[in-house]
Amino acid sequence: MRRLYFLVPDVPTASAVVDELLLARVPEKSIHVVAREGTPLGNLPEAGLAEKSDLIPALERGLGLGGVTGTLAGLVVIAVPGAAVVSAGAIVLSLAVAGGAVGAWVSSMIGVSVDSPRLRPYEQAIEQGKLLMMIDVPTQRVEEIDQLVRRQHPEAEPEGVDPDIPAFP
Repeated sequence: MRRLYFLVPDVPTASAVVDELLLARVPEKSIHVVAREGTPLGNLPEAGLAEKSDLIPALERGLGLGGVTGTLAGLVVIAVPGAAVVSAGAIVLSLAVAGGAVGAWVSSMIGVSVDSPRLRPYEQAIEQGKLLMMIDVPTQRVEEIDQLVRRQHPEAEPEGVDPDIPAFP
C-alpha cells in the first residue's frame, strides 16, 4: 500500500474528489481528510487518530524495544543460579511477550499525544484553509489514482507519495 497526498482548496472540491475515488472503487476507509479545526466536513471521511498522530510508529517502536528489554530480562533471570525454577525458554518467552505488550502500551499513550511528523509539512496550508487528502491505494494503482485526481481536478495540488503505510493503522 502507498499513501498519496493532495492539497485541495475547499470542501466542495474535496467532496468531488471523494466521489470520483469511490466511483474508481477506492474504499472510503482508505480516504482520509485533514482540515483546520472547526471546518465543517459534512460527509467527508475525516482522518482518524492513527493518521493525525504518531500512534502507529510509536506503537511499533514500543513493541520492539519492550520485546528486546523483556528478552534481556529473561536471559538475566535464567543466568542467576536457582532463579529459574521453570523452563528457561518459558521465562524468556513470557518476559519478552510481557515486555513487548508493556512497551507497546506505554509508547502508544505517548504517540497519541504527538502530532504526526508526516503532517508537519502541510500544517501551514491547512491553517490557511486548505484540506489535506490522504488516499491509501495498492502500489499497482498509484499512477492510476494520481492521474485520475490530476485530470479531474487541476486545482488539487499533488504532494507526493509515501513510500509505504503501516500494515495495521
